Amino acid sequence: MKKIFVLDTNVLLHEPNAIFAFEEHEVVIPAVVLEEIDSKKRNPEEIGRNARVVSRLLDGLREKGHLHNGIELDHGGRLKVELNHRSFVKVQEMFGEVTNDNRILAVALNYHLEELETASPRSVVLVSKDVLVRIKADVLGLTTQDYLSDRTAGPGDLYSGYSNIKVHPSIIDEFYTYRSLQIKPLGLNFSLYPHEFVILKDEMGSGKSALLKVNEDVTRLEPLYMSNEPVWGISARNAQQRMALELLLNDDIPLVTITGKAGTGKTLLALAAGLLKTEDDHKYKKLLIARPVVPMGKDIGYLPGEKEEKLRPWMQPIYDNLEYLFDTKKSGDIDKILMGLGSIQVEALTYIRGRSIPGQFIIIDEAQNLSRHEVKTIVSRVGEGSKIVLMGDPEQIDHPYLDSVSNGLSYLVERFQKEGISGHITLEKGERSKLAQVAADLL
Repeated sequence: MKKIFVLDTNVLLHEPNAIFAFEEHEVVIPAVVLEEIDSKKRNPEEIGRNARVVSRLLDGLREKGHLHNGIELDHGGRLKVELNHRSFVKVQEMFGEVTNDNRILAVALNYHLEELETASPRSVVLVSKDVLVRIKADVLGLTTQDYLSDRTAGPGDLYSGYSNIKVHPSIIDEFYTYRSLQIKPLGLNFSLYPHEFVILKDEMGSGKSALLKVNEDVTRLEPLYMSNEPVWGISARNAQQRMALELLLNDDIPLVTITGKAGTGKTLLALAAGLLKTEDDHKYKKLLIARPVVPMGKDIGYLPGEKEEKLRPWMQPIYDNLEYLFDTKKSGDIDKILMGLGSIQVEALTYIRGRSIPGQFIIIDEAQNLSRHEVKTIVSRVGEGSKIVLMGDPEQIDHPYLDSVSNGLSYLVERFQKEGISGHITLEKGERSKLAQVAADLL
């Protein structure tokens, strides 16, 4: 049976095309949602862009008829901008204050009560990304849900980039003899992906094992491309870090994604690989390092000085790692080194839109704070002969409209896992310090 979906403002500000995501069902946009979208359209950031996209979409749909009367959508659904059902009497019994959230709740509740009086009542569902709105809707007896259409996978189902496979010890011996294994004879009951890593373990219980990588066309398992030698003084401390360096140092993989908790070595490994490829091997003309300017907690407001001075607090984690890699002794030494080299550029992502970036090793840190649209914008900037690395912790998100499975980094990992031009690894073991590892696990 068809349903009625009432959309909260945050759904449209998160994904403007949510209007078309409910198939044959009716989509209702309360009038107050239009007011909230209008108040956001001048915002210079992603929220403002999405508000403007929603405005243009609704304006285009007006050609099909009056939105307040309802119009048919191409896929069979129906869209309506709701001007009625605004009575606040029922909601006021529970929540007295006339806020925009409560006005949206009132529309959904009045629809629900009206449908109950019909011969074949349709289910009314309030869709919101605001947890408290969903809780309040539940108190009112309404069916409610988060917007899930843009989610790539559940929190525990994101692609990790490697698999553990137990096999007969003779198969491990065969690999060490011939340095290759065909995948089909292994008879696996799950799929492997290009550049995925495989850890073979002896099913008989001995300590025999092997670390391999799936080739680009997913036909065989091969030995790792790189040896386990230090990279700019940095050596892999665990199997996943070695996998990360394998992807970072392979020039045939132009897109690499790395996820992991704080302290697992994402930034340090990427910087070390970038410095090797740029300064030593001269494979790339420049090392470009960028991260989104999204504050954790309360924003500190405008910062004084020129662009470089304004960016320094946001980029300090990058400078900390560079100081470690260059083994600087005094404060300010890293600035002199970077100025002398001229091939290392630290930027905010604010300045990357519209650029074409050929021949560079690009590192995007804290990519979990990017939306799907922002990730598309960044990756589509990559020019000929460039390599881009995006990394972050999907569990540490400071963006108000993103979560661990709807953020741009997770979306990129899942969409590219079958592509031969990309590789991914999830780092699991913290190497910053024992305290940092315990804190990442417990807090």
